[in-house]
Amino acid sequence: MPLIEFEHVTKIYRMGDVTVTALRDVSLTIAEGEFVAIMGASGSGKSTMMNVIGCLDVPTHGRYLLSGHSVSEFDRDTLAEVRNRMLGFVFQNFNLLPRTSAIEQVELPMLYAGVPSAERHRRAARALERVGLGQRLDHRPNQLSGGQQQRVAIARAMVMNPRVILADEPTGNLDSRTSLEVMALFQELGRSGITIVLVTHEVDIAEHASRTLILRDGRVLSDSRRVPRQVTLESLEDLSEAARRPL
Repeated sequence: MPLIEFEHVTKIYRMGDVTVTALRDVSLTIAEGEFVAIMGASGSGKSTMMNVIGCLDVPTHGRYLLSGHSVSEFDRDTLAEVRNRMLGFVFQNFNLLPRTSAIEQVELPMLYAGVPSAERHRRAARALERVGLGQRLDHRPNQLSGGQQQRVAIARAMVMNPRVILADEPTGNLDSRTSLEVMALFQELGRSGITIVLVTHEVDIAEHASRTLILRDGRVLSDSRRVPRQVTLESLEDLSEAARRPL
């Protein structure tokens, strides 16, 4: 059974007298553990697709099934629980609280889920260690680089052991080397069995996924699979060397 399944999904937004069809009769499946990149021009429907997958919106027509369950049949409380327990979110702008330490940021989803304090602290520390920030637990966002802030956001997304991580332009505010480091982390999470769905406009970032969906005018224009480009120590060193060269 697919983890994510769209059955003839159409999403229509009505704003006064204006009607916008953001998704048009989209059918697709995503298996558990897949790493999928979604691409497309502005207005292609990729953000709407991400919102539907993330249970932030529901189809106007058709069905979205998450682990075999029709999301349209969930009430508000069930949707909130699904978002907190099954889904992790990573955004371009990190969405970190400015006066809150890294470990407190990562504890937030567990706080909402009612996890006891000692367990929250232990799991948050372990998640930060996993993303290479074990020595930055008490640092606030203004004490961290952009790449480190994104790692905090990834740790927060994965701390509830979600089945899916949704990443919306997660490298958009990062330099090339840091972008590769983040993609290496997503690849590692994918190998652990987490499904990764990534929205990006950068072709070289999408090449690190094993599958790419290209949307146009609310439809899936192409759906291709590949052997993903792996991030290696050599590729990171090459970028560092290029950055040191004079212009």
